[in-house]
Amino acid sequence: MNKVRILIALLGFTGILRAQVQSDTLRPNRTEIISPIHKSTFNNNGQCPERKQGGNPRMVNGYLVFDGSLDGNRQVDPQIAVGGGYVLHGTNNGLVIYSKKGEYVQGISQKCFNNGIDPKLFFDAHNQVFGFDLWVYWDSAKIKPVNVSVSETNDPRGAWNTYPVPAPKGVDGGGIGYSRKWIGYSFPGGDERTFVLKTADAKSGKPATVYHFKGSLGHPVYGQDGTDDIYFFDIERDKFMIRRVTEAADGTPVCILVSSKPHNLKYINQPPQSPQFNTQQKVSSGDRNPKNLVLQSSSIWFSQAVNCEGRSAVQWHQVNATDGTIQQTGLIKSDTTNYIQTTLAVNKNKDVLVGFQEVNGNMFVSPRFAYRKATDTAGTIREIVRVGVGTGAADGVAWGDYSGSVVDGDNQLDLWTIQSRANEKGRGETVIVQLPAKKIKKEKKKKKK
Repeated sequence: MNKVRILIALLGFTGILRAQVQSDTLRPNRTEIISPIHKSTFNNNGQCPERKQGGNPRMVNGYLVFDGSLDGNRQVDPQIAVGGGYVLHGTNNGLVIYSKKGEYVQGISQKCFNNGIDPKLFFDAHNQVFGFDLWVYWDSAKIKPVNVSVSETNDPRGAWNTYPVPAPKGVDGGGIGYSRKWIGYSFPGGDERTFVLKTADAKSGKPATVYHFKGSLGHPVYGQDGTDDIYFFDIERDKFMIRRVTEAADGTPVCILVSSKPHNLKYINQPPQSPQFNTQQKVSSGDRNPKNLVLQSSSIWFSQAVNCEGRSAVQWHQVNATDGTIQQTGLIKSDTTNYIQTTLAVNKNKDVLVGFQEVNGNMFVSPRFAYRKATDTAGTIREIVRVGVGTGAADGVAWGDYSGSVVDGDNQLDLWTIQSRANEKGRGETVIVQLPAKKIKKEKKKKKK
């Protein structure tokens, strides 16, 4: 009788394990084939009207700084990607190519890439391609396509393929990520909130199979490590969730839950709105959900804006990609000011740049960054570097995804960031900053924040 009970118990336990495995493994909800819009050159052989923005390289506090977009509103949403000897810059108004010295090369409206807003950019060093998305939510057909564009080479001036993926129930602009094999995209809202496609198809300009997943897998990660699998990360209440999409034997993607682990962080709530100088109008400080994440040296790295004793602070993390364990966490905070709208970049040496903006009742939104060498004490960051000054107050709460930070795809060492500043009219202007690896190497330890 006891043996029978034990057998029943074992069978029940096996059933529970099988159900758990099934619930931790997701397959696409549906697929569709998307034919690309091909362009033989970035500016469509000169047919796209020129958009000349930025440049003006200069040294600020010892760093190369040059202007990006200067014609934005409060929701300029600036991003950059660096590779092939160029800096590709995107905003809600269009795209611009610069040399790494900060010289203007070429620029066009986003309408030349099938239109859209909320660009997120990347340079995939494994496949030597640039990529970005633009989301159109106002089309009369209500298709609301996400236009995923991928260059055919590492020269952004050359040929591109744009895949308009229908997303009729999509909500708000999403995030993009990549691995050696996959490109992934996720919305913050909607029924089908995640899709993936193969980079090889997009690079070659072939019709691409797009795989849609029900619900959300999390925010896609920049796969600097060069894994075939693409990772997704999500903050779910008190947990960090890590998932990865891998290729099954039949060539289709399968999503596997990697870890679901309590983070036990003291500061994790959404940051409060931040005051500005000479106005009662406050501005958005950003989001506890990261705007970009990086897979580097088997860790997932990101920064976030959080509520720290009633002010907005910037918090950054290194998380083990295999089990979700936090390896180090740092906090950039102040009792007198607010740090908002943050992104993070990390290089192959595990040096880190954290980009953000500063604002308080005595100043306007102004661009900042801080960095750390991999050999610095865990969880510490060096002094904050000021790379511009805001000169006017924004006239509304929205301050958008106004930050981008990336590694140089050509050497995997130099770090770059783009940050917004508020001009005299309260509109968003941008500055692009290079942090060379040789400067990181030479710097002696400075005061930590």
